[in-house]
Amino acid sequence: MIEIDASQGEGGGQVLRSALAMSVITGQPVHLTRIRARRRNPGLAPQHLAGVKAAAQICDAEVEGAALRSQELTFIPGGAARAGTYEFDIQELAGQGSAGATTLLLQTLLLPLALADGDSHLTLRGGTHVAWSPPVHYVRWVLLPMLDRIGIHAEVELVDWGWYPKGGGEVRVTIRGNSELRGIQLTDRGAFVNLRGVAVATNLPSHIPQRISARANNLLREAGLPANVEPLRVSGTAEGAGIFVAIAYENVVAGFTGLGRLGKPSAEVAEEAIIPLIAYYRRTAALGPYLPDQIVPALMMAQGPSLFSTVEITRHTLTNIAIVQEFIDRSVHVDGTEGQPGFVRIDGEQPRLLPARQV
Repeated sequence: MIEIDASQGEGGGQVLRSALAMSVITGQPVHLTRIRARRRNPGLAPQHLAGVKAAAQICDAEVEGAALRSQELTFIPGGAARAGTYEFDIQELAGQGSAGATTLLLQTLLLPLALADGDSHLTLRGGTHVAWSPPVHYVRWVLLPMLDRIGIHAEVELVDWGWYPKGGGEVRVTIRGNSELRGIQLTDRGAFVNLRGVAVATNLPSHIPQRISARANNLLREAGLPANVEPLRVSGTAEGAGIFVAIAYENVVAGFTGLGRLGKPSAEVAEEAIIPLIAYYRRTAALGPYLPDQIVPALMMAQGPSLFSTVEITRHTLTNIAIVQEFIDRSVHVDGTEGQPGFVRIDGEQPRLLPARQV
């Protein structure tokens, strides 16, 4: 059984999600201790517990320690990931109200189901645009196009917006199975193609997205970029507001987010997304700061080597590399220091599963 101290690296839910995904993919049982031990509220939060239960369902796993605030978990897959039609409601799985991120739940399920024997159709309910997680727009505009290049083909439909703290959003996901993953060579962005964005408010006055988009477009004009952020007011289950912007080049798309909250000025919401976007625009590395850690597991499972540059080597990226290497033998070299631009190189023609360990 693979033993993982889940407080290592970034020390949060990413360690759990990646370990669960790799356990399902490789069939290796895993025992995690000190889950989120350094967080203010340590142990499994509702969205993490939902991820455990969802991962267990797709592979008939035996699980010990699946309870709110548990810091220890044993996960023993019962077989390979099973393609199918699934519905996962974070509130129902966790047994309490939550705006837990549907996109983080998807992080646990996407790669195992992409490698399953057949297509899968998911309905996920919870938060769709919440802090500390990629919003659905980022997944659609940035992550999925990159995964498509790697060989993972998926579609995400936003049915209802879900904001913190109420949640209540819904997304529908189609994941094509039998994926053949391939490495990428991506050190050059290519030429600028376009920029698009949306400033949105759900169940709030229309002046809110108008003010957010106005401030965003002013900042973009000052930087010499197209002012293409559109205001949007929609109805939905929960109140909320935010801005989602993507800048596209020939070879890559980078995305940036700003989220509103009670008392937060509209200008600050806009700046939260646009200032990092302008910083990315003024650099030369290919990938934005949030994409590398999300694609590293797929690249480490792919046929052929990979090489990419990024504007920032993040702790999340370093942590994900370390967790995947607990399950497979794949050499990864990081040229750069945490918090700075750098390169990530994944060697070898294919991953090699580590020998099975006694349970």
